[in-house]
Amino acid sequence: MAFNDLFLRAARNEPIERTPIWMMRQAGRYMPEYRAIREKHGFLEMCRTPDLAVEVTMQPVDLVGVDAAILFSDILVVFPGMGLDLEFAKGEGPVIHNPVRSAADVDRLSLSDPIEDTGYVMETLRILRGELENKVPLIGFAGAPFTLASYAIEGHGTRDYEITKALMWNEPEAWAKLMNKFADTVIAYLSAQIDAGAQTVQLFDSWVGYVSPYDYERFVLPYSKRVIEEVQKKGVPVIHFANGATSMLNLVRQAGGDVIGMDWRIDIAEGAEVIGPEFAIQGNIDPVALFGSDAALEERVVDILEKVGNRSGHIFNLGHGIHKTSDPEKAMLLIELVHKHSDRIRSGK
Repeated sequence: MAFNDLFLRAARNEPIERTPIWMMRQAGRYMPEYRAIREKHGFLEMCRTPDLAVEVTMQPVDLVGVDAAILFSDILVVFPGMGLDLEFAKGEGPVIHNPVRSAADVDRLSLSDPIEDTGYVMETLRILRGELENKVPLIGFAGAPFTLASYAIEGHGTRDYEITKALMWNEPEAWAKLMNKFADTVIAYLSAQIDAGAQTVQLFDSWVGYVSPYDYERFVLPYSKRVIEEVQKKGVPVIHFANGATSMLNLVRQAGGDVIGMDWRIDIAEGAEVIGPEFAIQGNIDPVALFGSDAALEERVVDILEKVGNRSGHIFNLGHGIHKTSDPEKAMLLIELVHKHSDRIRSGK
């Protein structure tokens, strides 16, 4: 089997003859093969056990046919090394039992060491590079400083981020110190992932869409920008995905990245124009499109591909992670449709 480098070429904003596709959360709960493993093991146990993490990472490559593999892990695995008491509570998601609520709490946080604290991630990546040698590229990832900070401050997922914003506005010095600690941790963590074999890395800013452009520019952008610029020195493409932030793509663009990801809340042609031709783009079908009819799904795939046209550097993806109740057969159909129609559109047939 020849190595499929379409994803890597697209991430480098190079011409491609067919549009590559992968799906955020592609290694996960929508697959019965994943659920079979999950029934026997805790989520963090799976992240911390390289053999299990490798098996789950490979499932969508072998069974669904994606053009890239993404490490099975979680953005919060750096928390214990920083002194944050992390638990994945059943039915609740991540819970931090000692959240950051003051300047004193910020001071007590350490920087996570990528080898000592998350060495299991690096071992997983090393094994995966061997498994993927003649298949597809390997993506590593981390949470962006704002998203990590919001989890650390709130103590769990939320919809309003009132505690986070209060600290950001009322204690700007503590906020800056906290964001720098997360930025330093993420820089070291992603750099170690690249050293261990990641060929591209994605920075997930999952919750940044809850801040205003005013606050993004002042309290978020400088730290994301520093992470991206430092990690780019390692020589692999960096994907910057700021979920919910399509209303301020101009600012996301300023924060940087080799690839700018878009959620489904913006027309991809409009987003591509804002981002500009110097960046590759990723996205951006609504994840819920997988619950529609085959014809409705095909219509949306064609719309996105035709609007991108022959632009170099397009990576097809969902506008956010695949839903846990999605049908794996529908995910396979999405991939087939992207391959079929992008080949037709790019070849001019």
